[in-house]
Parts: sequence; C-alpha cells; structure tokens
Amino acid sequence: MRKRATVLLLLSAICATIPSAAGGSSKNSAKNNSRNAKTATAPLTDRQRALQALNRLTFGPRPGDVDRVLAIGIDQWIDQQLAPEKINDGVAQGKLNGFRTLNMSARDLVQAFPNNAMIRSVADGKAQLPEEPNRRAIYEVQLANYKEQQTKKSDGAVATDATAKAQADQRDIDAAARTADELLTLPVPSRIAAIVAMPMEQRRSFVRNLRGPQRDKLLGEFSPEQREEFLAMNGPTGVVTSELQQAKVLRAAYSERQLQEVMTDFWINHFNVFQNKDADQYYLTSYEREVIRPLALGKFRDLLVATAHSPAMLYYLDNWLSVGPNSLAGVGSKGKQGLNENYGRELMELHTLGVDGGYTQKDVTELARVFTGWTIDRPEQGGGFVFDKRKHEPGPKTILGHTIREGGEQEGLEALDFLARQPATAKFVCTKLARRFVADDPPPALVDRMAQTFLHSGGDIREVLRTMINSREFWSPQYYRVKVKTPFEFVVSALRATGAQVDNTQALLGTLNKMQMPLYGWAPPTGYPMVAQSWMNSDALVDRLNFAIQLSDGKVGGVKFDAQRTLALSVLGSTELPTAVSRELSPGLANALALLESALVDGDVSGQTQEAIVRQLTTQQATEHAQDNPTAPLAQMIAMIVGSPEFQKR
Repeated sequence: MRKRATVLLLLSAICATIPSAAGGSSKNSAKNNSRNAKTATAPLTDRQRALQALNRLTFGPRPGDVDRVLAIGIDQWIDQQLAPEKINDGVAQGKLNGFRTLNMSARDLVQAFPNNAMIRSVADGKAQLPEEPNRRAIYEVQLANYKEQQTKKSDGAVATDATAKAQADQRDIDAAARTADELLTLPVPSRIAAIVAMPMEQRRSFVRNLRGPQRDKLLGEFSPEQREEFLAMNGPTGVVTSELQQAKVLRAAYSERQLQEVMTDFWINHFNVFQNKDADQYYLTSYEREVIRPLALGKFRDLLVATAHSPAMLYYLDNWLSVGPNSLAGVGSKGKQGLNENYGRELMELHTLGVDGGYTQKDVTELARVFTGWTIDRPEQGGGFVFDKRKHEPGPKTILGHTIREGGEQEGLEALDFLARQPATAKFVCTKLARRFVADDPPPALVDRMAQTFLHSGGDIREVLRTMINSREFWSPQYYRVKVKTPFEFVVSALRATGAQVDNTQALLGTLNKMQMPLYGWAPPTGYPMVAQSWMNSDALVDRLNFAIQLSDGKVGGVKFDAQRTLALSVLGSTELPTAVSRELSPGLANALALLESALVDGDVSGQTQEAIVRQLTTQQATEHAQDNPTAPLAQMIAMIVGSPEFQKR
C-alpha cells in the first residue's frame, strides 16, 4: 500500500515537471520555460558550479563530493579528471579483481569459456578436449548440451506430459539441493574438485538445477576463479558477457577516474557494437579495454583507426565478410561472396560525417571498396585483424571528390585520415558531445567553437572538452540541471548519492534490462539515444520509482543499503525546510529531510515534490509502518527524493 501511494504521488510530481514524461504538453512546457527564464538571470553560485561539474562530468556526486570539489577548486578538479592516468583508482580496481575475463584476449576467452563453434569443433573431431580437469569439465557439459540439441533437431518436436515434466524437474531440483548440502560440509577448497569429479550427467544436472540460498552460499564461498568455472559449466558465454556488464556498473559507481568512465561510455555508444552478435560476445571485452578506454581522451583520428581495425567492429558490421567483386577472391565466386556496404555506410553516417554530411550512395560504395580485405583471422576462435589482399578490390577509389590510389590496407588508413579531418565530422562529433554534456538541443555557437578546436587541434578530444567546459554555455543557469538521466545514469547516480555498497551487480543488471537499457545490448549501430524524450514515459518512470523504493527498503539483491548510514553521510549544513513544511513534520523528521534533500539534490526541491514527500510522511500508512520499523520514515524520504523529478535530472 505504501509503495503504491509513493509511486502515484511521485509520478504525478514528475509528470508535472518533465514535459516529455506527460507527452510534452504545451502548458507544462510553458511552466518550465518560465522557470528557466527566471533562474537564468542569476549566475550559478560556486556550489552550483561544483554540482554542475559533478553532474555532467561524473556519474553523479557522492555524499560530500561537492565540498571536496570546492576545497580542491573546481578548475583544479577538472584538470585532474582530464588527466586520469595520474589518479589512483585502487578502490575500483579492487572491485574488479575477481573478473579474470576482463584481462583476457578474445582467443583466450574462447578457449577458457568455449562458444558453440568451439564445442561443435570438438563434437566433429576437429578439436580435442582440454587436459586440465576443471576446463575439461566445462567442455564435457557443453558437449552433452550440444549433442542433446542435435538429437532434438533430428527427432523433431516430441509431445510431453506437462505434469510428468514438472515432477521430473522438481526431482532434479531436489537432487541438486541434496548434493549442495553434501558439498557444503566439505572444506571450501575441495568443493569445486568434488563437482568436477561427479559423473558428467550428475554434474550437468547439478549446475543446471541448483538455485536459491544454497546456490548463493556455494558461489559466495568460491574463489573468483572457482565461481567462473562453476558458472561456465552452465553457460560459458554468459560468464564473459556478464563480467563485462558487471564491470561497467562497478567502474561507474566506484572509479575515481569519473570523466574517463563517462567518456568511455560516450565512445562505446558512439562506436556501438552489439554484444549478443555471436563472436562479439568475446570481442567486446578487448574492444573496450584496448580500443575505447585508453583513447577516450586522446585524438579522434586514433580512435577512428583503432575501431576500424577492431575485430569487434569488423564482425558487428560484417566488413570481415566483404569481398571486392574484382579481387582475386571475388572473381569467379558466382555470388557467394560480395561487397558489403554496412561499415562504409555507418562509418560516414554514424562515426564521422553524420547523416547530413554531404556524402552520396556512390561514396558509400566507394568506401566499402576501400575496406575490402579488412577482415578477421578465424573469428570463431577469437582471432585478430588481418588484411587479406586477395579480397581487396583493386584500382583507385574516389570519396567526396578525394581520389585514393590503389594501395592495399593503406587505402583504408588514408580514408580514415581524410574523414577525421572533415569539418562535417568535427561538427557532428562536437554536436553529440555537447548534447551529452550540455543540453538535448545544444547551443549552435558552442558547437561551432568546439568544432573549431577539433579542427585546429587535429581532433584532440581533451582540448575539445576543455573548450566546452570553459564555455559560458556549460555554466549557464539556462542549462543547469536540465539533462534527464538515462536509466544507467539514474541507477548508478542513486547508488553513488546514497552511499549504497555494491557486492553483486546481477540484480542491478536486471533492473537496467527492465528499464530497456541492457548494457551493450543496443542492436542498431546508432547506439542508445541521449535525449529525454527517448527515456521519459509513464512506464519508465514507474520503473525508476519502484527501483528507488526497493533500494531504500534494502531489497535490491547484492546491494547493501542503510538509511541511517545515508543520513550520516549527508552533508551537514544550514539547509532548512520551509516553515509550512516544518510545521507538518516532527523536528527530527524535518531535520532529517532537510539534510537528505541537501545531500541528494543539493536542496533543490520544488514545491510539488516537497508537498508529495510531506503528504506521504504524514499518512496513516507511514505512521503505522514506522511503529514496526523506526528507520522507515528515513527510507521513505530517500525513496521519494531519489524518485523525484529533481533527482531524474543532472
């Protein structure tokens, strides 16, 4: 009952203050425009400037971050963030130490966590089972799964008795539970060996059917490597993809190199690769580690070249399959192989020039010809980039009036260099940066100045960001707290703002899936949208509010939340509630609410939000709940502030 009332109250408040959430009504738009006009007359205070920097250049302030930035100096703090290599990031690294896959090559990942192609090779006698017992156990289970699937395909669908199947499934679950009880009596180091020693069918049934607290306890007491081995027996590819997703959440929440993480997120979206496209499940880890993150604040041309060479991009956009019609491999192939224009098109439309960049279909075809032969050495085994001259289209090519002489792989490098230097590229990239950091509809004058810096500096991303950050627009009250958070930004900022401790991210990943933002899960090459209207609708808002309530109730799995700790972490200051509000709440609640509002949204709470919070705190339901749980009012306050329209914006 309390949750339903909270959601309805806050949903009403949000829809009244975020136009796109209510369908963009002209009445609500007028109210917000009027409010922006009033606030735009006064420059930001130093505290607001610090909050603006934290809201735009990080995944959200933590308790005390505003004061820390003010103590360092806003300009000095920004300089630190622009030089991430000098920032100690031990806490975040410690959170990632258990994920071996983050440091493995694609080839090693395929060997340790076999994909379907690898298992098929073993089944066909083209590859051998590993000698090492734990790795062999993973292969054996996957091989049995593969053979079962092949049998079902050859036999066709067989009708089954639903009741009998349910009973059989329950017997398997019960058997797994009994086995787990036996394992939990063994010393922890001996447990994985005992699982590996099981007959294969028993092992296969056990990893598939173990669930609940026993599974959590068994996994919780394994070493990171043992946990990976256990999970890989049931789904090796899932270990690789899950660890990359978990690492993204943990880095965003804990890294001190926040701007680098924000820019990594920006570029991984700009140069989007869909994680669930077969081989990219194994290539994406090294793509982010070796291509995107180290170059996130470097030269755009270097980033462009690195993505073009990446097997992740070559596989995602099918360029590895592209063959020149007049190449040695193409002549006489009878249509089995041919020119693939996917990468050439997206390279111009999404990576460089933009859809209005002045290119034609002929330019797309010519660029596709340039990149024939840019392929991958055995992608099913995690191989790397190779240039295959047999597949490369011979002869000169012309792109946007620029002639590229025949030169093999060098043709692609020349094309990338040419595209990186185009004014259209500078404008397109800088527009996207300004949209991410300043406003959904970025000021044209700011974009122009950023584009000039881009061209004069040879595409130096760090210098482009300096131009943006040092601009009057970045610090304008007109653009203060107007950007609506994406689901990922919202979830991570809630964790950071409340001081929640993340031990396991699986539930958080499920939340993001429900909010329609599965990490690395955007199939189109466009990447996730960065504007409010894409994320603000009634269903999305309910999901956000429910997450805020679950977080404050301590019911998000793998996340430790303590309302009293959040209050203790709140920035102590002179913030006071309006007198009318103070009259309706006890002094203790009023003081706590003032501190929490100050800490979570810097005291920037509208009258509507304030009314919704106070109304909920003074209802009979809240009073009854508080008798059973003295911290309930604190949890309610935190839920309603985190779910408020003010917290939705950055």
